[in-house]
Parts: sequence; structure tokens; C-alpha cells
Amino acid sequence: MIQQTPEAELIRRELCDSLRRKCRDSRIVKFSKHENVYCCEGVAPCSIYVIESGQVKLSTVSRKGEEECIVGINTPGDVFGELCLSGTGERLEAATAMEETELRVVSCATFSSLLRSDALLAQGFVRYLSVRVADQQEAIAHLVTDDCEHRLGTTLLELARKLGKRDRHNLTIEHQISQTELSHIVGMTRSRVSAFMRRFRELGLIETRAYNCLVVRDKQLSDYLNKLASC
Repeated sequence: MIQQTPEAELIRRELCDSLRRKCRDSRIVKFSKHENVYCCEGVAPCSIYVIESGQVKLSTVSRKGEEECIVGINTPGDVFGELCLSGTGERLEAATAMEETELRVVSCATFSSLLRSDALLAQGFVRYLSVRVADQQEAIAHLVTDDCEHRLGTTLLELARKLGKRDRHNLTIEHQISQTELSHIVGMTRSRVSAFMRRFRELGLIETRAYNCLVVRDKQLSDYLNKLASC
């Protein structure tokens, strides 16, 4: 997930707005919930996507076709699929709509032409990719250095800040994220995720409300994680 800092958000928004202006005649494609935008198998469409509405998760898939790791959850304004610019013709991840989603589809040929002709767009894209690289490096560092509880708590904070709606003291994630999906994000078993989620609830750091909405008390959870890190 793109780091939720004011600068990163500005970079993301500027790139999205620029692509919308430059590619306003590009087609909009709708995807239903759980429908694949593309898979790892075979030759995928050589396109880059801008999310107009909805959510898309990116995940690696095992040889048996089973989801192994969720590497990103993208929301309106995010750009994904840019690895097609490598020219290999293969996707390293699968992209799946998490709800009804509309995507602006830009062919790699069109996108490459825009980058050559528009220095500001090219600069914005490089900045966007730099944030993506930093995001992935931070995720790897968490996997290597953080214990399981801290890793799950950090992931909940990141999801809440990206997907949640703010009220006075909480962030509410209205879209249901299952414990299985959480286990695929943080790299631990579902049973361990369940145990830590139960502990977070008992400590009053999170709460599950009607329709599986997850309430994250981000200030309290952040303080708890900082305390864990200092022990």
C-alpha cells in the first residue's frame, strides 16, 4: 500500500489527475466483486490501470493457483499494473476487484508515448514509483524485523488509514477484510491472526460492529505498538 503521508498522497493525486486529463478518451471498464482484472497465468493485457471507483487487491499466487500473499490494496486514484512496462508480457501478481470497481485502462504503448512527450508526467510517474519502492522496502523490513503481533497491528493501522473513515477518535473500515486476507498480508497463519485480533479487542484497540465493520482506535493502537517496540 502506498505510504499514507501528505507528500505521498499529493504525488498519487497529481499522477492520477494528470493521467485522467491526458487519457480522458481511454475506455472505462467495470468489474464485479471478486472478478479478476488480470491473472499471473498466460499473457495478460499490456495495460496500466487507474482506479476510478472501488478497490483492487494485488496478490501473488502459488503454482496451485492459491493466493499466497496480498502485496497491495488499491483505492480510487491509485495506479497499478505498471510492471507491464518491463516488456516481459507476464504479470508477477494477480489483480482482483474487492467490490464493484471501475477502472480507466491505458495501453502501455499510449502510456509510454505520454511519458516521452510529457516531462511533467514522466517526473510524476518516477516520484510515484519511488514511493512504491519505499513502500515495498518498508513492508519487507516489517516482515524481517517485527514480531507477529507488531506486524499485524501495523498492518491494521495502515489499512485503517487508507480504507477507513474518520470519526472523532476512530477509523472505521466498512469493507470487510477477512482474517484469511489479513493472514495473507502479514504472512502468518489464520489462527495466529485470530488470537492477536482477540487480544486487540480485549485491550479496546479495535472493535467489530454491525455488517463486519472494523473500528480501529488508531491513537491507542499506535501507542500500544510503540510500547511493544520499546520492550
